[in-house]
Amino acid sequence: MATITPFLWFESQAEEAAELYVSIFENSKIQSVSRYPEGSPLPMGTAMEVSFTLDGVDFQAINGGAAFTFNEAISFAVTANTQQKIDRLWDALTTGGGSPSQCGWVKDRFGVSWQIVPTVLGELLGGSDPEVASRVMRAMLTMTKLDIAELISAGASEIAV
Repeated sequence: MATITPFLWFESQAEEAAELYVSIFENSKIQSVSRYPEGSPLPMGTAMEVSFTLDGVDFQAINGGAAFTFNEAISFAVTANTQQKIDRLWDALTTGGGSPSQCGWVKDRFGVSWQIVPTVLGELLGGSDPEVASRVMRAMLTMTKLDIAELISAGASEIAV
């Protein structure tokens, strides 16, 4: 059986990023850190590879230098069932230099893109009434951080509040 693990390339902040991520997501921890030895491309003792778990999903990160950078072509979608959780995740990921974007997307201070998505959004967009989906889509396109109450209001005929 194959195991697929997201692998993130950082210039030199892999350990710092992993520490931030495990502080944000429940059921998370750093599994291991290997460090560069003397004579390596980065200073001896710098984290080389970091293995960590975010809410039960295994990740690996490497400090590989400046050869590659993150962009929005890859992002991590995180579902949240309450506005409080959306707000907490949004604030944690934008703190220290992160930047919000449209439709629930946010880039953290390391350049990693995240989508903070309310659980109810799939229900609203995938319901049986295309008019509801259209109203919800139009509402979502006006938002940066997604607002559950506004999305539900836009699709009120589909889901009871």
